[in-house]
Amino acid sequence: MHLECDRIGVHESVDDVFPPEKLVDYLDDLPVAVEVVGDADVEACDAVVTLEHRDAFLEVDWIHSIQAGVDRFPFDALEDAGIVLTNSTGIHDRTVGETVASYLLAFSRRLHDHVANQGERRWDQPAWNEAFTLPGTTACVLGTGTLGRGVADVLGSLGVRTVGVRRSADPVSGFEEVYANDDLLEAVADADFVIVTLPLTEATRHLVDHEVFETMDEDAYFVNVGRGPVVDEAALIDALESGAIAGAALDVFETEPLPAESPLWGIDEVIVSPHCAAFTEDYFRDVGDLVRENVDRLAEGDPFHNRVV
Repeated sequence: MHLECDRIGVHESVDDVFPPEKLVDYLDDLPVAVEVVGDADVEACDAVVTLEHRDAFLEVDWIHSIQAGVDRFPFDALEDAGIVLTNSTGIHDRTVGETVASYLLAFSRRLHDHVANQGERRWDQPAWNEAFTLPGTTACVLGTGTLGRGVADVLGSLGVRTVGVRRSADPVSGFEEVYANDDLLEAVADADFVIVTLPLTEATRHLVDHEVFETMDEDAYFVNVGRGPVVDEAALIDALESGAIAGAALDVFETEPLPAESPLWGIDEVIVSPHCAAFTEDYFRDVGDLVRENVDRLAEGDPFHNRVV
């Protein structure tokens, strides 16, 4: 396929993550026009960089998602229209890894309790056996892609033994052991932390269900930085309220924003963050580098990097 790219629109939806003007300025050296666009302006673009999908995007030639996850985009419609979809896989490994490490450190050093106590001006030290250190613990990471490897890299530096779960049990660098999906229950049974980094697909939807939580140790913590619907949220709430697991750190949810009436807001030992595990002041630069690379590839007639459709 031969594509022409003379005008790139940075869609205003990226403002949820970074100011779109920052990306426009960062790409001012490109040999194409780059500007901020709203829904009404998309039709004049050859390409669009976006957080969300709009039906108007079906008129462009190339869409770039600023996230790695692309479950919000209509693959069939894009294929029928001959539209290229690329994503931002590869830029979130360190940021998400550090976020996951911060969750584990909060639980082990009881930092979330201290923050809550400070809000109430309450001096309340943890019990002698509440706090622990991370070396010697085991984390089971569901998904050994870019995010999973980033988590394994950061946790490994903290002395955490990290095992992975993926389609096959073939070894993956950074993981001390790898389980196939069919052995998921065996993988989570002895883990101190179970961490989801998976994208949402038909195969992963509600992969983490009642059976998984029942298999986990009652002292284990659950973390989700992948996609909310990978987890059966009702089953998670049941596990937390019944004490089947020790707690959870959640950055993604089945419904976002998390509804005010969700029990997750008020359950002890639950940390809620607003889908921001990958946020960093360099986010727009990381996305810009991917866009710049693909503009260069397009000019040279080379295949797109990170092409999804």
